[in-house]
Amino acid sequence: MSRIGNNPVAIPEGVTVDIKENVVTVKGKLGELTQNYDSIEIKVKDGNIMVTRSSDTKDQKAKHGLYRSLMHNMIEGVSKGWTKELELVGVGYRASNQGQKLDLALGFSHNIVLDIAPEVKVETISEKGKNPIVKLTSFDKQLVGQVAAKIRGFRPPEPYKGKGVKFVGEEIRRKAGKSA
Repeated sequence: MSRIGNNPVAIPEGVTVDIKENVVTVKGKLGELTQNYDSIEIKVKDGNIMVTRSSDTKDQKAKHGLYRSLMHNMIEGVSKGWTKELELVGVGYRASNQGQKLDLALGFSHNIVLDIAPEVKVETISEKGKNPIVKLTSFDKQLVGQVAAKIRGFRPPEPYKGKGVKFVGEEIRRKAGKSA
């Protein structure tokens, strides 16, 4: 019995949900998202989205909670949006952006220039005495997470000094160095 899958997803004002031939389309003030689905039923009833399954096979049990979570993330995204913040920890690590081009100086011989998808808004915050922060905002949770993971992958935080690109609030497991 899926506890997550049985919960209804409330549809806020200003969000429309359209279900046609195994495709769910969610439109809101921030954008429009679509999701394909199979082997389960999705219905709109009394301002809520209900996800149900017809049998208790392993495949349907797995997809029950998955599609409910995807519907919730889509509705949350088109109504409020999703944000990820990355912090650049290290001497000389810098970030700047011109439009959708993100320029990162992460201690390599050349800067990394990354073209960000047009659906994702990028903002860099650099204050004196603090680590630079890259702020990513979009209505698509999967896309924001993917872009953030790609940026973090250029220089993941290392366990000895903690240098690298990390999510704001992420705890890095530190190791003791050599003992003399």
